[in-house]
Amino acid sequence: MHRLRFAQPKAVLIAILLPACLLTTRAPAQTQPAPEKPAQQAQPAAKQPDAKPEHKGAHRMGPFYEPDPIDWSDHDGYQQIFDGASLKNWAGDPSVWRVEDGAIVGESTKEHPVSNSYISFHGFEAKDFDLKLEIKVVNGGGSGIQYRSHTGIPWREGHPNLDWMMTGPQADFWSPAFPTASEWTGQFYSENTPMGILAWRGQVVDSAPGKNPQLMGNIGDRRALGGFVNVNDWNQYLVMARGSTFIHVINGQLMAVYVDDDPNSSNNKPGLIGIEIEGTPCKVLVRNIWVRKLQ
Repeated sequence: MHRLRFAQPKAVLIAILLPACLLTTRAPAQTQPAPEKPAQQAQPAAKQPDAKPEHKGAHRMGPFYEPDPIDWSDHDGYQQIFDGASLKNWAGDPSVWRVEDGAIVGESTKEHPVSNSYISFHGFEAKDFDLKLEIKVVNGGGSGIQYRSHTGIPWREGHPNLDWMMTGPQADFWSPAFPTASEWTGQFYSENTPMGILAWRGQVVDSAPGKNPQLMGNIGDRRALGGFVNVNDWNQYLVMARGSTFIHVINGQLMAVYVDDDPNSSNNKPGLIGIEIEGTPCKVLVRNIWVRKLQ
């Protein structure tokens, strides 16, 4: 009879324990940590377009509006060049010019007659700018606003102190003491040069090297435009200089436009701002002088 053979107890024990040992002694698998997500950086807020200011001009149709009217009291970007109390940075004949009631005053009397006299601002020179001021001429005579002008240049008439005389572009302003003078206010005049009157009131004029000034268009009737000028009272005078283009506006009314296409013209150079008095008797008053330099 065949006899069954049994494994030895020791071998059985090893067979049972060996798998368990392998399970307990095998090092656990290394679990790799999940990579950290980079921190989300805050994105800058999208720049909102500047809100357009509310229109002040009349609405016409659809998206179209009239331009905003000028705000004479708006001095944003402007520099006040007369403090209303002193003649700091101004140079002129002290026997003619003074400060009175917040205005620069020039006066010519029968006892102390003045043919031409100027007071000039020496705080800076300017080429492209807007100039706003208020002006009044009483007792006859005339005045003018010098700009892009210079002192120290020999005059057509003898004057002892050339530091008090100015040469260059002028925005004219006259008392209507006689008919011709009443038509000069607002015109473009080149003081102390052979060019003289270049754009009469009511005109748009262009000039080029080697040619006479040419009338390009009319703003209005010369005499009718005089109706916008306040006689013996304050007037708002705006002078705009842009490159070779000059614009004169009085009390909101365009008076003259002149374009000088000659790059070598004395009209196209930076210069000083000043005030003129001319004629006897005459009293010139100027106040609230503001300049916005563009160059």
